[in-house]
Amino acid sequence: MSSIDPAQYAAKLTDYLRELEKSNVDGVVALFAPQATIYSPLLGWVSPASFYRKLADASGRSKITLLDLFHSSSGSRRATAYFRYDWVLKDQSTVSFDCVDVFDFDAAGLIEKLVIIYDTHTIRADLGDRFSRE
Repeated sequence: MSSIDPAQYAAKLTDYLRELEKSNVDGVVALFAPQATIYSPLLGWVSPASFYRKLADASGRSKITLLDLFHSSSGSRRATAYFRYDWVLKDQSTVSFDCVDVFDFDAAGLIEKLVIIYDTHTIRADLGDRFSRE
């Protein structure tokens, strides 16, 4: 995947956000390289399959609103998605927050690392233990 083609990154990130909003675990995981890792502010470093299964198990129908996409200006295979996540939990409670996901891609265009960034202070109280390591 070219590090200078914003259209490729935009397509990958749009696919990712669409599958995430649908809670399509298989669809999201298919976008990742086999040895990929994810950093979640609530769970730490996890594999894509375990992270998205846990997320799907905790979630109802959620809404994602894309705010912007960015790609690396340093030549690396990196792009970010800035979005609003209106996360509906299984009990129908809602937790809403702005999020930045930082994606590193391999040469084949698969996600090899994802770092999820958002302010957890306000949502930890809302979530309680409904989305934790345990």
